[in-house]
Amino acid sequence: MARIPGPVAFLAFPFETLWTEARAGKLRPGEVAPDFSLSKVDKSGPIQLSALTAKGRPVVLIFGSYT
Repeated sequence: MARIPGPVAFLAFPFETLWTEARAGKLRPGEVAPDFSLSKVDKSGPIQLSALTAKGRPVVLIFGSYT
């Protein structure tokens, strides 16, 4: 890929189309989110989504950086 000129690479691999399909997902509004675990910020261990939703309160996930 490093030796392929920029425009040629995007013609061969349509990034925008692949990205749009990957981001589309299969969940619809009202469906239950799949269970997953993430590491805590302080590295004290993992936390599962199901552990948070078992309390009956809404969960908001923010993926990003504030730096």
